Amino acid sequence: MRFGARAEVEAAARRRDILAGLCQGGLIAALALAMMFLVFGDRFKPRRTAPENLSHATRPVPPPAIERRLDFGDVRAPNDVSRVAAWAVREADNGSAPFAIVDKRRAQVYVFSPGGRLLGTSPVLLGYAAGDLSVAGIGQKAIEDIKPQERTTPAGRFVSEPGRNSLGHEVVWVDYGAAVSMHRVRATNPKERRLERLATKTAADNRISWGCINVPVDFFDRTVWPQLGRARAIVYVLPERSPLTAFFPAAAAPQLLAQAGPRRGNSGKP
Repeated sequence: MRFGARAEVEAAARRRDILAGLCQGGLIAALALAMMFLVFGDRFKPRRTAPENLSHATRPVPPPAIERRLDFGDVRAPNDVSRVAAWAVREADNGSAPFAIVDKRRAQVYVFSPGGRLLGTSPVLLGYAAGDLSVAGIGQKAIEDIKPQERTTPAGRFVSEPGRNSLGHEVVWVDYGAAVSMHRVRATNPKERRLERLATKTAADNRISWGCINVPVDFFDRTVWPQLGRARAIVYVLPERSPLTAFFPAAAAPQLLAQAGPRRGNSGKP
């Protein structure tokens, strides 16, 4: 064998020895790591820790308790209005929402804070026809197809929602399905004399609408929309042909309700 060839063979043997040593060393290291993991592995696992104390700003804040006390101020309300208002405050029927009572017999609306304080009252215009129910399907009828005897303002407890009508005007939907809303009075037809009807002292001429509750513009902007136009609210429309208890059976007799006492809590219907 030539000297050069022999040197190459020896070099190749050395390389094999080195590779074998590395492989053996790697195997030994892997076995050592495996043993360490079995013994100390739990120390390397991520652990769940209790959350740090959150600042007051990031914690959910419960809604403040509502002090409920019926307060008409200097206004002397009719007995049926007082009965429904006292019942609503006593039972927290309005939840944490403001509410309104529409007295159809006297064509008057009363707007209350969530706690029961009267915020304002105003005359209103109501449906042309007397009655406490809406005609079935009237919400889908065109105005020109609604007969005079069908133009009623329905009675009952309604969860109202702010919105806009087909003309883009702000309204408080009282009964969306029946297309009944509370909105600013619009004197678009001079023959109807809507503004003049609101200005008279009698409620006898306040029946002119297709069923909606027409409110003076100033009262709508100053009281109705700021209270009922922000979110859902409750609107109680009192009956005019049926007894009060037909729609509000839980409203007790007036002498039992005089004034609802203070009460805290947010329980109640939405």
